[in-house]
Amino acid sequence: MSRLPLDWFAATPCPLCRGLQPPQHASGAACPECRRSLPLPAGALKGNEPLLWWAAGSYDGELRRLLLGLRQRPEPARMGALVQVLAEGLPRWRQRPLVVPVPSWKRQGNPLPALVCRQLVRQLGYRRADLLERSRPVLGQHHLGRALRLANQEGAFRCRRGPRLGEALGRPVLIVDDILTSGATACSAARALESLGWQVVGLLCLARTPRGRSRTGRAPSGP
Repeated sequence: MSRLPLDWFAATPCPLCRGLQPPQHASGAACPECRRSLPLPAGALKGNEPLLWWAAGSYDGELRRLLLGLRQRPEPARMGALVQVLAEGLPRWRQRPLVVPVPSWKRQGNPLPALVCRQLVRQLGYRRADLLERSRPVLGQHHLGRALRLANQEGAFRCRRGPRLGEALGRPVLIVDDILTSGATACSAARALESLGWQVVGLLCLARTPRGRSRTGRAPSGP
C-alpha cells in the first residue's frame, strides 16, 4: 500500500468544487480553477450605473448555474466563498456599513440576499438591518425590458423606520441582492430608504447580468 503525502492530511476542500487544495490554500476560499472557470475575477466587478454596485462575477455560464442551484438548496460554505470574492473589491468605509437585504414578496422567496448579508456580517463585521418590506406584489421580471422593469418596481418597497438618534450619521447603507440586471429593484429600494433619511451608497450582489442580456440569457425586449 502506497503512503499518502503528509500534506494530503492537511488539505482543505474548495467549497465550490469540493476538490482538495494544498495546505497553503485559504480555508473557505474558492480554488484557482473555480475562479478561472466561473469566472470570479480578482477584486470582483464594480460599476456605477444606475447606482454604485459591486458583484462577485458575471451572471453567465457556470456562475449562473451555481446561483440557480443555490436558490433551491443554499449552502453556507459556497455562499461564503462567493462573498469572499465580493469582499475583495469593497472599499474601507470609516464606519462599518449597514447591509439591507432586498425582501421577496413571495412567502417562499429568494433566500440569497439574506444569506449574503449573513456572510458579510460574519466575514467583515458589517451590521444587518431588515429595513425594507414589500408594499405590493410585482411581476416576475425575467422577460421584461428595462422600461417595464422600472415601472414594475416603482413604489414596490417601503422602509420600516428611519434612523434612530445618531444611527445614520456617516454610516453607509448597502442594499444587498443576488443579481443586478437593470437596477430597477435596487433603485426602488434605495428611494424607499432615502425617503426616511438613510444614506444609501450602493448595491452588493453576487452577480451582474452582462449588458444586453436578460437573466434568461436572451436579449431584453426593452432599452
